[in-house]
Amino acid sequence: MALDHPATTPAQKPVAVPANPRFSSGPCAKPPVFSLDKLSDAALGRSHRAAVGKAKLKAAIEETRAILGVPAEYRIGIVPASDTGAVEMAMWSLLGARPCTMIAWESFGAGWVTDAVKQLKLDATVMTAEYGRIVDLATVDFDTDVVFTWNGTTSGVRVPNGDAIPADRAGLTICDATSAAFAQDLPWDKLDVTTFSWQKVMGGEAAHGMLILSPRAVERLESYTPAWPMPKIFRLTKGGKLIEGIFVGETINTPSMLAVEDYLVALDWGKSIGGLPALMARADANAQAIFEFCDARDWIANLAEDPATRSNTSVCLKFTDPRIADGAGFAKAVAKRLEAEGVALDIGAYRDAPAGLRIWCGATVETADIEAMLPWLDWAFHTEIAAQADAA
Repeated sequence: MALDHPATTPAQKPVAVPANPRFSSGPCAKPPVFSLDKLSDAALGRSHRAAVGKAKLKAAIEETRAILGVPAEYRIGIVPASDTGAVEMAMWSLLGARPCTMIAWESFGAGWVTDAVKQLKLDATVMTAEYGRIVDLATVDFDTDVVFTWNGTTSGVRVPNGDAIPADRAGLTICDATSAAFAQDLPWDKLDVTTFSWQKVMGGEAAHGMLILSPRAVERLESYTPAWPMPKIFRLTKGGKLIEGIFVGETINTPSMLAVEDYLVALDWGKSIGGLPALMARADANAQAIFEFCDARDWIANLAEDPATRSNTSVCLKFTDPRIADGAGFAKAVAKRLEAEGVALDIGAYRDAPAGLRIWCGATVETADIEAMLPWLDWAFHTEIAAQADAA
């Protein structure tokens, strides 16, 4: 059932406001139970190589495994430079052993294409789709190494499932899952490398990435030496063997123990509410509230064209009213009005994406806050339409 919001006019502001107006797509809202005193057990001023530091880092890895259901034979490592660092570490370490296919349907995927083609200078097959669409995975040759984004943070489209990825593939699948992990059911048997950052669905602090390797990926690492120089910060092997310490909490470089503690708090919250099924359900409810809002109006629509590919975390919207002359200017004006009222912060579309809005719906966001914000979106739209008419 669509949300029953009363009609608004420029003179009618809603009364209710979100308790938390933070709908940024990263860093995202903190878990609802967050408070600074929950970080009081952080190993501040202690070496990350001391027993207490290594124990906390290992706990972060094992709690991640438990909540996400990562198979026991997969390695999980904490690496530098957020999701970007994790993806590039995988690409620099693994690509080049066999032909590769680069798939992009949003700006970050396009960045991985640039890395492969212009930086690593690989003769890659490049497959792209416009914002709001995804590449048909049934047409992809998975006997090549395939690099792709599971959920397009800047386009609001996601891979609906892993059915198109064959179990007997010869190549590796390298998946940027940063806005999917903890909110979508990732098929681990179809993914050889999976990356994400703490700052998305779990609302952690920035700068730390997660790298999850299948046994097939480990085998490649131990049997293949890339032709290009490897920066120290990317090196996952030594003497042809995996550096196992990375995957038990002995990080390549110094992590923030305050950020580690913050991630542990978020993981504990996720576990306390019911783990992955509950986290997914929260994101689904948040996104569904926006989907129903759009279905009930003829001036706004989901950027994702196929409902099966609509993201439940990074929901991207476009204005469709024919009275809008300057789409980019209009969207920015609406976002500015909502920020000025303190009801929706940081919801403008990504700079490379089509004009519109981007509303984060990950698990740390409360559905009640989404529902309180939507009447304000109605108000801001009508107010800006009236202002545009007055200026004409």
